[in-house]
Amino acid sequence: MQATTSLIHQIPSDPLTGAISVPIYQTSTFVQSAPGVNQGYDYSRTNNPTRATLESLVAHLEKGQTGIAFASGLAAIDAVLKTLKSGDEIVAVDDIYGGAYRLFSKVYEKFGIKVHYVNCSDTEALAAAITPSTKLIWIETPTNPTLKITDIRAVASIAKAHSCRLCVDNTFATPALQEPLSLGADLVIHSATKYLGGHSDLIAGLVVTRDAELGAEIKFYQNAGGAILGPFDSWLVIRGIETLHLRMQQHGNSAQRVAEYLSEHPAVDQCFYPGLPHHPGHDIAKAQSKGFGGMVSFRLKEDHTTAVDALLQKLQLFQLAESLGGIKSLVAHPARMTHASMPAAVRQAHGVSDGLLRLSIGLEDATDLIQDLDNALSQTSYIDLNTWKTKNSKSVSLDLV
Repeated sequence: MQATTSLIHQIPSDPLTGAISVPIYQTSTFVQSAPGVNQGYDYSRTNNPTRATLESLVAHLEKGQTGIAFASGLAAIDAVLKTLKSGDEIVAVDDIYGGAYRLFSKVYEKFGIKVHYVNCSDTEALAAAITPSTKLIWIETPTNPTLKITDIRAVASIAKAHSCRLCVDNTFATPALQEPLSLGADLVIHSATKYLGGHSDLIAGLVVTRDAELGAEIKFYQNAGGAILGPFDSWLVIRGIETLHLRMQQHGNSAQRVAEYLSEHPAVDQCFYPGLPHHPGHDIAKAQSKGFGGMVSFRLKEDHTTAVDALLQKLQLFQLAESLGGIKSLVAHPARMTHASMPAAVRQAHGVSDGLLRLSIGLEDATDLIQDLDNALSQTSYIDLNTWKTKNSKSVSLDLV
């Protein structure tokens, strides 16, 4: 059975009424027939039927044992970190999401948990960073925002050899494209705010574990900490997941065209997209994923905020906003937005320079998105674009028709 068919029929109809849409159990508590005797639910912080359906669905999607839903992606990360203790160490991807960096450096390091940041695309460097105290390897692939690719299977082998767990942030790829647990990871984490929800209308986080025992531990922290996902937002994520495969296909098709356009533009110093053949992680991404996703980043040749601001003012379809993965295309300036919590020297050392922009490619027509970028770049660049377009008229006209 194909993944899309399996997904659709994994979502149950209501056994009580036959409703084809999952019911929203908007309730805080459940009547018990006697103390401790109930129908599987007693209090919605501990469990809720709508949330339980989502958790079962995402576990199925990621081919894991246990799914756990949280009020945000950071709450999900926080629960995973609670499996560690003082003195433990983490090896983490260097251009990590800024919110995760803030949680690691500003919260957990003061509790005695040390983090080593490494370019995880270099598996030798990753292995060299592991110490006897390393208990967790934390990777994003693709990374946010420079879209580096890490070989999940290779890192899983390293983690196993050193008796530590591997957690993969699968937010950018989603299980429609990539299945880290099948490649040897122990945990997968999602900001379901992004592609799983898919409509920029909720905040949510998810954890999926390959092992039921680890899942039970994180489920305990979900209940103990209380950062649970409410029933209505759980329903919104379920609704988003119903169209995940179709959306990811369209996001990826358009992102490929946008990346190809940007990679040839004279005002662009470098375009980051794993679907480009010259991307250093292209072959690994192609081997471990079913597509390259909907995120594209690029660095202007004028690598400073003045050039960025001039470009942002000219864009019409790409809207300046935090977040990603919705149906409308967004642009973000990581240096001042998603990664502002990183010290400037650290941020720049990891490739998040002042001239870097991150695009979340939505479901608009790719031709219109390219035209929007072309108009903005034409009005803000110091390069003689008329000469460039004359020399490249064939390729440009093909993109813009």
